[in-house]
Amino acid sequence: MGGPAAPVDLETGQRTQTWLAVSDEAATKVSGRYWHNLRQEQPAAEARDPAFQDQLLAALAELTGVTFP
Repeated sequence: MGGPAAPVDLETGQRTQTWLAVSDEAATKVSGRYWHNLRQEQPAAEARDPAFQDQLLAALAELTGVTFP
């Protein structure tokens, strides 16, 4: 995800993660959330769908031979 075709520069790419790691703001004291550009956002609906997650894991297991318990 780097090089001249990267979607953002190095400074922009790390900004949210650094802010979440060191901030004392109440908004940053959550877990299991999706963040983008210093804002909490909703992930794709599929990320919250257990049936889709099971289908994805089954497809990946078929491709790789690696299964999860």
